[in-house]
Amino acid sequence: MDSTNKFDETLLLGVGGFGRVYKGTLEDGTNVAVKRGNPRSEQGLAEFRTYMANGPLRSHLYGTNLPSLSWKQRLEICIGAARGLHYLHTGATQSIIHRDVKTTNILLDESFVAKVADFGLSKTGPSLDQTHVSTAVKGSFGYLDPEYFRRQQLTEKSDVYSFGVVLMEVLCTRPALNPVLPRDQVNIAEWAMTWQKKGMLDQIMDQNLVGKVNPASLKKFGETAEKCLAEYGVERPSMGDVLWNLEYALQLEETSSAAALNEAEDNSTNHIPGIPLTPLEQFDNSVSMMVDGGGHSGTDDDGEDATTSAVFSQLVNPRGR
Repeated sequence: MDSTNKFDETLLLGVGGFGRVYKGTLEDGTNVAVKRGNPRSEQGLAEFRTYMANGPLRSHLYGTNLPSLSWKQRLEICIGAARGLHYLHTGATQSIIHRDVKTTNILLDESFVAKVADFGLSKTGPSLDQTHVSTAVKGSFGYLDPEYFRRQQLTEKSDVYSFGVVLMEVLCTRPALNPVLPRDQVNIAEWAMTWQKKGMLDQIMDQNLVGKVNPASLKKFGETAEKCLAEYGVERPSMGDVLWNLEYALQLEETSSAAALNEAEDNSTNHIPGIPLTPLEQFDNSVSMMVDGGGHSGTDDDGEDATTSAVFSQLVNPRGR
């Protein structure tokens, strides 16, 4: 990759269980330490996650004894993750599709600021004259875009679908897939959508949130997740629209006045006026600098390994579109 002169050994800073660490320089002169994953290391990803003081989002939702997150915290975490994905999709000359968005790949720092991590399955998105990238299906069950699964055609909207699953997971604090539950509840996306369409998400949300969520904020959050989980990619919003909607849901949570509640009832569009979008040059703070050197099993006939360096090169050498 460019910033490390293709991992020049003269720039090697050290070697650890995760892999080798190289000195790199971004286009603006910023010095960075770049960790290159070792595909033979079993501890690599786990070690990387320890750099983020509060670990993966999932561990704060269920399966541990960690304190429950407040609704405001959950919204701020979702906003941070959405900002990172929006940067991936729009912050470079060619978009980058993460392809493995899930709660274990959203990491929290010491201030509970969310970072999108693990780009081992990421691919460069379609060029301007393309509508999609044809590629073998990869990702995590429960988060996979059904359209991508059926047609093997990848777009940025595949990440949007996966993020919709994350939103429901954050609200309901249960896994994306839970095979021990009754059949109609196994898949969180399908199960939560039936309640969302009835306007009754409050019936299935985390019991720790009951009575502690502004109804208008929950309504906007549910509408946003529903749009993300649309059957067809063209019907889903961009990550920019998702980000705006989540920021609006946070504003509603922070403002309990009757005027704010009435405004929420009247506003049902994707584009929310009056909410400034963070400039793209700030979005890279929501993306953790990490290369997965091949820790994922399986092969892909379109050359997955060959694209990883190109994808990561775009992350550290963004040229806005």
